[in-house]
Parts: sequence; structure tokens; C-alpha cells
Amino acid sequence: MKAGRPQIMIADDHAIFAESLRFFLQNHYEVAGIATNGRALLREAARLKPDVIVMDVGMPLLNGFDAARRVREKLPEVKLVFLTMQDNANLAAAVMELGATAFVLKQQAGSELLKAIEQVLGGKSYLTPKLRSNDWTVMKERARQFSKDLTPRQRDIVQLCAEGFSIKQIAGQLNLSEKTVEFHKHHIMESFDLKNNAELVIFALKRSLIAMDPASNTPVRLA
Repeated sequence: MKAGRPQIMIADDHAIFAESLRFFLQNHYEVAGIATNGRALLREAARLKPDVIVMDVGMPLLNGFDAARRVREKLPEVKLVFLTMQDNANLAAAVMELGATAFVLKQQAGSELLKAIEQVLGGKSYLTPKLRSNDWTVMKERARQFSKDLTPRQRDIVQLCAEGFSIKQIAGQLNLSEKTVEFHKHHIMESFDLKNNAELVIFALKRSLIAMDPASNTPVRLA
């Protein structure tokens, strides 16, 4: 950890919430920056090298869970705090597999968030009491249930398809050919018996690859 106050990076696509969180945290830590989608999170984390990233799960372009796994590959020392509306036990279990990590619900933020940050800075994990399980075997199985079936590339393509991006746009975003994207999408649709894009969106929601916008009850989509 750097000298002085620990540096925190915030990743959340809701600008008002992110700014409110910055205001709250800067009384305790140095807030190095804010990212508004998962791919911006990867870029900014590499540039800023913060001590802790406080992130949402349901972010556009790349969800927080997959972004976190990729950040950990490049910055193994960074601490991760997931701050989310999703009280999903399987997701929480998968998060705990990432190492010194915290999982906090937005509706219970505040002092609990500060406690979670303190715990991860000390090399420990923190799981909100609402989702805590005394049976670690059950947690391990939940983590496997959350992560199984899709490769990282397939998860990228499912998320972007579900967010409404075209094959051409996805190819550009992932630096792939359009044929490769079409092949992956077709394979996913066939493998999971998905008949249309509406079923693909539901599939993505169930795997927390996208999130519902509480204000409109529609999938989050980056404009």
C-alpha cells in the first residue's frame, strides 16, 4: 500500500450515486478517480493503480465481476469491494473466490462499507451479514454454479448482445471479426436453447451479466 491515505477508485455507471460515494469516501480516503463502465474500469485501474476499487456489478460493456477478475490478473495486490443492489448468494460466493474481497449491498452502505474497506485493506474478506453462510461447502458450490458454462469470451459477447449492441459493434469492441462474433452467438443460442434476443437478455440477467435499471425496469444499456 502507498504512503499516506489509501487510494480508492470508484466504478459505477450511475453518475449521481458515484459522486455521492466520492463525497462520502473522501472524508476517509483519497479518491483517485471514477469509471463509468467495466472497460473504463480496466483502463483506469491500470493507470491509477489504486489500493481499493469500490465497484458495482451491473455495469455496461463489461460487468463488474468479469472486470474484477481481469484487474486481479494485472494488479494482484488491488483490493476489491463490490457495492451492489444484487443480493444474489451465488454471485456473492463467486466474489469471495477472488481473494481479499468484500460484498456489500447498496441499501446497507455507509458504516458497513467503511468496515468492508478496512477489512480488505487488512487482507481479509467481508461478506454482508444478509448473505453470510456458515457452510463453506455450500458457498463453494454456489460459486461454481455462478461461473460455470460460459467462457470469458462468451460472457463478453452475451453481455454486449443483451445490451443491444450489433454484431459489428461487438466485433469492434472486442477486436474480433464479425464472423467470429456471429459464431460465438450462434453457439451460445444453440447450447442453451435460446430462441431469440429476448431469451438471451433473460439468460444474461440470470447470470448477472447485465442488471435491471430500477428506475425503468429495463436492462442497463450504455448510450
